[in-house]
Amino acid sequence: MLAETLEQVQFSPSKRTIYVRFVLAALAVIVAFKTLWFARWGGWAARELADFDAFHIVAQRVWRGDLDQVYHFEALLKIQLEAAGGATGFMPWTYPPQYALLLAPFAFLPVGVGYLLFTTATLALYLLTLRAISGANFALALVIMFPALAISIGCGQNGFLTGALIALVCLNVERRQWLAGLALGAMVIKPHLAIAVGIYLLATRRWLALATAAAVVAASSLICTFLFGWQIWIGWLGAIRESASFLEQGFYPMFRMISAYAALYKAGFPASAAFWGQVVVGGLALLAVVVGAGRGLSSKFALGITVMVSVMISPYAYDYDLPILGIGLALALPDLVRMASPRERDAAYGLILFAGAYGLMQSGRLAVQFGQKADPNQHFAPALGGFALMALLILLLRLLWHGTQPVPALPRVAPVTK
Repeated sequence: MLAETLEQVQFSPSKRTIYVRFVLAALAVIVAFKTLWFARWGGWAARELADFDAFHIVAQRVWRGDLDQVYHFEALLKIQLEAAGGATGFMPWTYPPQYALLLAPFAFLPVGVGYLLFTTATLALYLLTLRAISGANFALALVIMFPALAISIGCGQNGFLTGALIALVCLNVERRQWLAGLALGAMVIKPHLAIAVGIYLLATRRWLALATAAAVVAASSLICTFLFGWQIWIGWLGAIRESASFLEQGFYPMFRMISAYAALYKAGFPASAAFWGQVVVGGLALLAVVVGAGRGLSSKFALGITVMVSVMISPYAYDYDLPILGIGLALALPDLVRMASPRERDAAYGLILFAGAYGLMQSGRLAVQFGQKADPNQHFAPALGGFALMALLILLLRLLWHGTQPVPALPRVAPVTK
């Protein structure tokens, strides 16, 4: 069985060391390879743009004083085409201005160097927080999350940063609520991935953490308003509306998405039905948060469930967001091994592995069949990662249900009298 095979690593320090070293070495090789790719070394001089290229472009617009242009897709597309020297992928910009401010220093570095610094720094922070949470389960968590970590490195995305921020919330929520609030407030860069944790803090009455997070959001918003002008918020909201229209028309590479919306849309459902399917899944995810927080489970397991379902709420979630799920898995593992049967753990580990690897496999297939510049919207590829996470959510709800049921009382036996 998959679960028993993977979990055997925990009981052998030498095996744990071997697995950890192997995964870290593999991640280092991928980082080195992608650094050369982003630097346009050799045969990659005419490559298409990827996610970190978009980050670098936005960083440059901060210093040029026209950040508002990135929130208008037509203007942004022209900028991206100039940077690419030709073809580019579909990359609208919907991040809040705070993220552009965070990226601003990278404008002074070449793209390859910037990618290397951004990826290694955020990956190191993520691995340190994952290690602090998982303890002896670190090797197990690394193996299960390896495909998701690899895909995040491959595109130069911020999944390690958001995963590390959520991990810092989890590590500090019990004793240092102000620090947990700072980390949660920093999630303003991707607020849709912080909804579940915010609901958990509300349900468990972590008022200091919530107040600190609100203060971070308010202060950073004021700074952005001062630097970019109030019109930046109008541009941002307009970009969100435009992005929603693009999502409804299926312009995004949905086979890389892990949401219920993408799964249902690519399965042939109309956009309206896919939207309501996402609403149902998001509601069930929030139900899992509330049930876990209020039904007497261990705080680590309840928080782990909360973090795992945080990537299931928004229709806009990609496989590179899955490192957050790894933090939740690390929190839940001790209770998961105790509460779930081997078959249930097989399913959980397998679904997470599949959700992380599916987009990578489909990208490779499309590249082999149709070339490196294949348009995924012209070649059918279902969004099975979303179905995998829907199945995982059902499994987690099942575990919560059984874990919160009272233990039946044993029948009293009358004492034997002589």
